[in-house]
Amino acid sequence: MTFTSKDLPGVGTKYEMDTESGDRIMMVYMEKGGGVQLYVESGDGIESASARLTPFESRRIGNVLTGAVLEADEEEISVVFSALSDLSIKVHTYHLNERVDGKRLLDLQIRSKTGATVVAVSRRGESQVNPPADFVFLKGDSVLVIGESEQLKRFEEEFIKP
Repeated sequence: MTFTSKDLPGVGTKYEMDTESGDRIMMVYMEKGGGVQLYVESGDGIESASARLTPFESRRIGNVLTGAVLEADEEEISVVFSALSDLSIKVHTYHLNERVDGKRLLDLQIRSKTGATVVAVSRRGESQVNPPADFVFLKGDSVLVIGESEQLKRFEEEFIKP
């Protein structure tokens, strides 16, 4: 398997990989717009395919290739650090419903009840990292929550499930 990269002035960077099965994958990361052009050629040279991906689509493909779990409306990524191999941290997004509508982060006591931590909130395309204790949630907000599997399960049971 070989992997090479080449700078394409004014265009971006071209990456090529020959797989063990003899196929070739080429990706061109575009400087302007951040999208990717993806090309795949079969080892026998008979079949080929190409696709142009937006930055969002490129990140989705990257998540799949690195083993992140993707769901239809929510995403979850598990992270295991080599120095802390016994610790598996999950980062999960949730869409909030009426259970927390109009309630302050402080009043919900999410961390003390579940062990999980809300690290960001997105509302109508605007995100806030580390929302303050007096932050008021609205139905439809998306939240980024971090914790261990059991902590996220408790969060779902307490604040998400009807």
